[in-house]
Amino acid sequence: MISVRLFAAAREAAGTDHAQFDCTSVAELHEQMTDRFGTRMPQVLAASSLLCAGTRLGPADALPDGSEVDV
Repeated sequence: MISVRLFAAAREAAGTDHAQFDCTSVAELHEQMTDRFGTRMPQVLAASSLLCAGTRLGPADALPDGSEVDV
């Protein structure tokens, strides 16, 4: 399970500041976030940085179980 903390525009688009997802990559996380939070989320994600333990993530990056991602 991946924990996601949402800030600023991502929080507004999602309507929450925290969510959990069952995924193994950033690309899969993007897809699941769009499915859950709606069509505005891809635009927000495209303009956002995703960080895990202070490291910026790209679409091809893996997400080990238990990761915490900041958007």
